[in-house]
Amino acid sequence: MDIVVKGRKTEVPERFRKHVAEKLKLEKIQKLDGKVISLDVEVSKEHNPRQADRSDRVEITLHSRGPVIRAEAAAADPYAALDLAHEKLEARLRKQHDKRFSRRGTGRLSAAEVADAVPGAAVLNGNGHLVTEESDEIPTTRIGSLEVQGEGPLVVREKTHAAAPMSLDQALYEMELVGHDFYLFVDADTKQPSVVYRRHAYDYGVIHLDADSHSTSEEGGGAGGALGG
Repeated sequence: MDIVVKGRKTEVPERFRKHVAEKLKLEKIQKLDGKVISLDVEVSKEHNPRQADRSDRVEITLHSRGPVIRAEAAAADPYAALDLAHEKLEARLRKQHDKRFSRRGTGRLSAAEVADAVPGAAVLNGNGHLVTEESDEIPTTRIGSLEVQGEGPLVVREKTHAAAPMSLDQALYEMELVGHDFYLFVDADTKQPSVVYRRHAYDYGVIHLDADSHSTSEEGGGAGGALGG
């Protein structure tokens, strides 16, 4: 397995390259993922003085015969950023390793299979309530502002985040910082709710929501279209 260290708009000293080889222990990584082909380590620098506490960014990309795993972090120097990115990478590798290991278990029954395999077992509905043969009532569940009849399937997860207005460049930076493929923000110039998303390689897209627009879904398609457009 190869480790490729490169700089984006910055020089990478030989001392740091040696440190990367010592920090990213290949034997340990290959134990967690035996399909690893190569590791790319990219170093970049933010020259904005206001970002001095996270001016150096390190992104580690692990290529294997499975899905690509990426971890990145920013800190006041590249060595600290490498430590943080390495911790994230190892945590994600362990998570994938544990998931693969748990799938190999045999003799386990899902909740849906218990009633067929165990005679006399109680049957529960989607809300965890006991189902009896005499009951014909359709259960109703309230999730947030929605009322769901029956057992679904419907999963609703609702979150509210504080959002300080920011520029598009800052939103891109924050998206890369957290390692997500999209990032919700309020555009500082237009004050519109917006989302920036990763398209291909280093290409990005951005969607703005116009709260004052009266266009219907027939006219403009609405805001629920695919991000990849």
